[in-house]
Amino acid sequence: MDEQALLGLNPNADADFRQRALAYFEQLKISQDAWQVCAEALAQSIYSDDHIKFFCFQVLEHQVKFKYSELTEVQQQLIRETLITWLQAQMLNPQPEKTFIRNKAAQVFALLFVTEYLTKWPKFFFDILSVVDLNPRGVDMYLRILMAVDAELVDRDVVHTSEEARRNTLLKDTMREQCIPSLVESWYQILQNYQYNNSELTCQCLEVVGAYVSWIDLSLIANERFINMLLGHMSVEVLREEACDCLFEIVNKGMDPIDKTKLVESLCQVLQSAGLFSIDQEDDVDFLARFSKLVNGMGQALIASWTKLIKNGDMKSAQDTLQAIEAKVALMLQLLIHEDDDISSNIIGFCYDYLHILKQLSALSDQQKANVEAIMLAVMKKLTYDEEYNFENEGEDEAMFVEYRKQLKLLLDRLAQVSPELLLASVRRVFNTTLQNWQTTRFMEVEVAIRLLYMLAEALPVSHGAHFSGDVTKATALQDMMRTLVTSGVSAYQHTSVTLEFFETVVRYEKFFAVEPQHIPTVLMAFLDHRGLRHTSPKVRSRTAYLFSRFVKSLNKQMNPFIEDVLNRIQDLMELSPPENGYQALLSSDDQLFIYETAGVLIVNSEYSAERKQVLMRNLLAPLMEKFKVLLEKLMMAQDEDRQMALADCLNHAVGFASRTSKAFSNKQTVKQCGCSEVYLDCLQTFLPALSCPLQKEVLRSGVRTFLHRMIICLEEEVLPFIPSASEHMLKDCEAKDLQEFIPLINQITAKFKTQVSPFLQQMFMPLLHAIFEVLLLPAEENDQSAALEKQMLRRSYFAFLQTVTGSGMSEVIANQGAENVERVLFTVIQGAVDYPDPIAQKTCFIILSKLVELWGGKDGPVGFADFVYKHIVPACFLAPLKQTFDLADAQTVLALSECAVTLKTIHLKRGPECIQYLQQEYLPSLQVSPEIIQEFCQALQQPDAKVFKNYLKVFFQRAKP
Repeated sequence: MDEQALLGLNPNADADFRQRALAYFEQLKISQDAWQVCAEALAQSIYSDDHIKFFCFQVLEHQVKFKYSELTEVQQQLIRETLITWLQAQMLNPQPEKTFIRNKAAQVFALLFVTEYLTKWPKFFFDILSVVDLNPRGVDMYLRILMAVDAELVDRDVVHTSEEARRNTLLKDTMREQCIPSLVESWYQILQNYQYNNSELTCQCLEVVGAYVSWIDLSLIANERFINMLLGHMSVEVLREEACDCLFEIVNKGMDPIDKTKLVESLCQVLQSAGLFSIDQEDDVDFLARFSKLVNGMGQALIASWTKLIKNGDMKSAQDTLQAIEAKVALMLQLLIHEDDDISSNIIGFCYDYLHILKQLSALSDQQKANVEAIMLAVMKKLTYDEEYNFENEGEDEAMFVEYRKQLKLLLDRLAQVSPELLLASVRRVFNTTLQNWQTTRFMEVEVAIRLLYMLAEALPVSHGAHFSGDVTKATALQDMMRTLVTSGVSAYQHTSVTLEFFETVVRYEKFFAVEPQHIPTVLMAFLDHRGLRHTSPKVRSRTAYLFSRFVKSLNKQMNPFIEDVLNRIQDLMELSPPENGYQALLSSDDQLFIYETAGVLIVNSEYSAERKQVLMRNLLAPLMEKFKVLLEKLMMAQDEDRQMALADCLNHAVGFASRTSKAFSNKQTVKQCGCSEVYLDCLQTFLPALSCPLQKEVLRSGVRTFLHRMIICLEEEVLPFIPSASEHMLKDCEAKDLQEFIPLINQITAKFKTQVSPFLQQMFMPLLHAIFEVLLLPAEENDQSAALEKQMLRRSYFAFLQTVTGSGMSEVIANQGAENVERVLFTVIQGAVDYPDPIAQKTCFIILSKLVELWGGKDGPVGFADFVYKHIVPACFLAPLKQTFDLADAQTVLALSECAVTLKTIHLKRGPECIQYLQQEYLPSLQVSPEIIQEFCQALQQPDAKVFKNYLKVFFQRAKP
């Protein structure tokens, strides 16, 4: 072995050595006999360095996994002997190997098992057992090998091919027949031998039993001697968590519903008599979390049995099972309400499924009603934040609590399905009690009271948020609570969680304000002052900006009396933050977008005259335009790169804000009707010069491009005079990404204005194509993945552009480019259809070809086009699908083939019998297609139903490919 290279295996080695070690590993993997050197090193314990031992196992692993079939019988025997020799040495070594080496060795054993058990090594487990006997180190390896075998055979996280899945099934079947009873016996012996003096091995063995129980005969484990031993472990502190998990796996095993009920019940009786149900006397939360998971498993197993029994019509057994379920509810509630969230979270599944049963029953008993109420109170209590929750710096614990709250919300929704009246009454009671004394109540209780009101909106579903009409009891209750919420003054509570919950709830129930509009000013003031947009917490300000825009949008009819007042109050929040003087704005630019949108909505939806709307909109946008001009001049003169970037960002924000205000317009309230065209045209004139700025091109162009997209929608043809010069600037020294983003803009214009922009398109068609071809022809490094991807995306954009032009009925744009250019364009489409293995682009190319054949393929088409059809388009329809890269099992490729079929159908439609004659006599014979198949192909092509030919074409190419 290359000792120098091996030095690099040490994690502390420097980069050069590590690089050399990696290269050496790759070299050994390819080498014919390097594995033998590694096998010898392991069998004879030549190296003491852990990393080298691990390395040797990695080389062996690679050999067994990828090159085993290349070895001779003798060499395969050598690998088996090496592993057994290494295993024997484990029991004699003064020190055990490191865990990571033992795990890697177990993986190699497992790989060899999968490869050889059915053929050359049927005594795999017996050989290992005869070596290890009950030696603790040997037993440790034996158990690790069993876990590695289980991972190979049944690990659900590994995606197996159908071939591997078949092999694994066969392996498990053979193991069940030949060795599982002996393995189970060995586990029993290990547990009995080590349960009191080696907790580590006992836990490992319990883990093995838990893993295997899912696919072996349950009676081997679920019997008196095993269960009694496991129950004994339940009272041994170091074993009980693992024993709990093992019992969980036993309970989880699929079986007959009556047997399952019996099994669970007998387990429960023993656990109960062992005192394990008295959980209030237990303070080990880790154990209780596992125990909760076990109780959850037992509860869900019983519920699954009940469901099956009901389905089978066995009402007597179903009733017995339901009683067994009910008997566990008290324990379930104790676990659900436990102060540790992990313990509570583990029982939610049982709780959820239990409520699902109650939902199906025609009437609930008093006890069941009491259970529902108890679950409801538990959920309300557990939704509450604890003192430790860090609102300013949320970490992993906080994220886990948020997830846990989502689980509780599902329970609440399920409670609402079982008893909506009870849920409403309970929430109302908690809400009213808390809000009467909110000033003296802890924040978490106030937050949860408002949170519950918020959650009712989803728990008691209605269409379109109509909570305040229909069912009178419900509407009155919600209306009362909302009135209390907005009049109690709780919005002034000094805690961010309460403040946010207040605003979230107000927006969730915006329909309330249509019923009682007198409360709108109160809520608006809360949004606008120190409670909302001017709160000390940036998190609250940010969320409020979004909620405020939603509130205003939803109440646009009721906002009229307050418009100018609101616009005045938000004016300072809309200032464009200049990158100088360290000025710290209250809102981030993302938050400001919502404020600009809100301002736009207020103006556009107001009942003012068009003149007044125009004045207000100009007041809103003029400061942005002024600032933009000043900042653009500063950018032109800025030397420092960081300053340039800051200025460009600021300019981009200005364009983004103007863009966002235009979202307020709709089909009913267009820019023209509101008299605002002139303001936006002024904006366009202000922003377009940024396109010719040589600095920070990418940022500036992207912003202006987005604004143009918006203006094409809002200003319609009024935007057209600006398009030519904007396009000219955007095509100057551009890269693949620029073009890729520019083409959708041209596509939008083409599709929207069609013939109106024909002259412009004809003029810029070749300059655009030259720019595209120039970028596509740039040499790129062979391994540059991102450059290759950019070119692929640009090619797609180019074909999408041609598709838009031809699809908008403007083929004259192409036709008028002169014969040479037309030919060049057509050849790029043929090339796109055939040469590039990109089914998305190929599909587009066939759509373009079909369209051109439809437009030009008749008798009066351009001179020479019919010739082009036969020489190039017809061959493309065969050459593309015949390529090895054209994968007919891929969905996108099948779509491309479908368009290829449309192209052939269109040629036949336009050229008639002449097309059939060409295929029969010239083209298909040139591909060595037999006369019978030619006949069959032409008949399919002449079928009136296009679908018949599409299906035929797929079969045709499947047969044609080797």
